[in-house]
Amino acid sequence: MKGKRLSRRDFLAAGSGAAAATLLGVPRPGESSDQPSSRVVLVRHENVLGEDGQEDSAVLHEMLNRAVKALMGETEAAAAWRRLISPSDVVGIKTNVWKFLRTPPALENAIREEVLAVGVRPEDVAIDDRGVPSNPVFQRATAIINTRPMRTHHWSGLGTSIKNMIMFVPRPADYHGDACAPLGAIWNLPEVKGKVRLNVLVMLTPQFHGVGPHSYSPKHVWPYRGLIVGTDPVAVDATGARIIQAKRDLFFGEERPISPPPHHIEIAGERYGLGVSDPAQIELVRLGWMEEALI
Repeated sequence: MKGKRLSRRDFLAAGSGAAAATLLGVPRPGESSDQPSSRVVLVRHENVLGEDGQEDSAVLHEMLNRAVKALMGETEAAAAWRRLISPSDVVGIKTNVWKFLRTPPALENAIREEVLAVGVRPEDVAIDDRGVPSNPVFQRATAIINTRPMRTHHWSGLGTSIKNMIMFVPRPADYHGDACAPLGAIWNLPEVKGKVRLNVLVMLTPQFHGVGPHSYSPKHVWPYRGLIVGTDPVAVDATGARIIQAKRDLFFGEERPISPPPHHIEIAGERYGLGVSDPAQIELVRLGWMEEALI
């Protein structure tokens, strides 16, 4: 009903309450907290965006490498990347080119530079989004690096790392039912399964609210100046979802659940075995500037 304030209890009582509870860190009845099983790195830098809103490519590259080092437990970036990629790999960098909020080319280039520095041949590296099914490098890829900006989404609640693989299927609309609940199934297709080595969720200027398909409003993005990096896409997306939810509540001055609930994140873990969404099972490493981190 218009004007009615939705409480946290209302949200959790909705049809996707179990998934929402897990994403927000509310344990289910009778559920015990396990030790962390997935590491996720949040890195932020107050100078990654200039006054014009453009990315500083050097700072962004530094953020990426700092996160990868922390994720892999290495002191040198080269060693960390060698643990993710080998010189014999064929590497597809799956980006996102949505015109209003795309993966920054500076980040795409930084990833490509690090892959080449490992020793992968230039002809064995490609950056693509909508053309991945027909891209010859992706067709023979042995490794995928997955990167996209986080934003609210009309069908899935949130545009996530998990959802970024939807371009591997010929009919993306087939996965829109039940708030895109079956998105995790795409990760078990032969083109994707076991190949995604790293997920980089771009949180430089994430979008926290939208109305309708392909909705974008500058009023509903903000300079968060961060990246969320991990090998577990469920843990990465669940962490991003918590930040988006916190920003929505702060902006609207009340609890304003993401709609539709992004339950595809938890379902990707529980039904398709892609990772963990419970914050109790996520080791969150925070690096850099943490003012108003919201998590």
